[in-house]
Amino acid sequence: MNRLLNTGLALAALLCAGAAAAAVDYKIVTASEKGTYYAIGKDLARLVAPEAGINLEVLPTSGSAANVKLLRYEPGVKFAVVQADVFQAFVDRSGAGNAEASTLIRPLRVILPLYNTEIHYIVRADSPYNYLHEIKDARINGGLVGSGAALITHTLYRMMFGGPVPEAQASFLSNEEALVKLIGDKSLDVVVVAAGQPAPLIANMKPEAQKFIKLLKFDPSHPSARQPLSTYAPATVRAASYPNLLSEDFTTISVGAFLVTYDYNTRGTVDSMRAFGRALCQNFERLQEQGHPKWREVKLALPELGPGWSYYSPTARELRACTPKKRCSNEERILGLCN
Repeated sequence: MNRLLNTGLALAALLCAGAAAAAVDYKIVTASEKGTYYAIGKDLARLVAPEAGINLEVLPTSGSAANVKLLRYEPGVKFAVVQADVFQAFVDRSGAGNAEASTLIRPLRVILPLYNTEIHYIVRADSPYNYLHEIKDARINGGLVGSGAALITHTLYRMMFGGPVPEAQASFLSNEEALVKLIGDKSLDVVVVAAGQPAPLIANMKPEAQKFIKLLKFDPSHPSARQPLSTYAPATVRAASYPNLLSEDFTTISVGAFLVTYDYNTRGTVDSMRAFGRALCQNFERLQEQGHPKWREVKLALPELGPGWSYYSPTARELRACTPKKRCSNEERILGLCN
């Protein structure tokens, strides 16, 4: 009996070891650990990747522009969360003949459009600024070089005011460093945080924060908004996202986010990516229920993309054929009606 038991345990151990060995190690590049992109990556690693036989490591980065390069060149990086305007900026520069931009962006492919990322413009509570169109002469921190926040800050400024942010008024600090300077020595006037609401950095602030900071509004009807609205979209920041800071909803500006990969064609990688697409389909409801609130804004539909953008065929086929698992109620389980 003991021999049989030992044999059974040994066999079970071998099977478990074989299953573990079969998993592949991939990485996803996101943004700051306190940002929404990082939370999205953690959700995919926890709720999707294991079913696809993938050990998915979530890497914090400086943001979208850095993610494009990491996806292109960093070993093991198979997924990236990229801001739409960053991706488009590379496409535009590629189309204009920039060889480096072309090398970076041409082999990249979209797995799934995600959600709109709200752009939070933070100022001191006693600031004279209340709207984005009032910050022309402000000292602005757009985030780290390579981040999506930095690109949108400078792109929006140029669109709204007809020129670049003056060098003397621009800084490229992390959000945390910038907020210290905003409130501490007051050497900054505006800190820009690009993160889907609720952005952890802001949501985790205590009620006392109302004494020190406020968020700027975006006025879509203001003349300066005309050009930005050709690329970006208005979005509602909900008081429920930041109950310690807000008493009512207001309008800001937002930009789309995409889950992106490379145009892999080796059999093993294609098989893993196809399995990821199936697992994403089958676990999508779990993502919406157990993941970051932003998952509730995501759809598995694959809308038409603009020129220079393409879907990754192996995952696209899986998602277009997707029939998500129907969740089983307790009553159905008791009656034996669940597969």
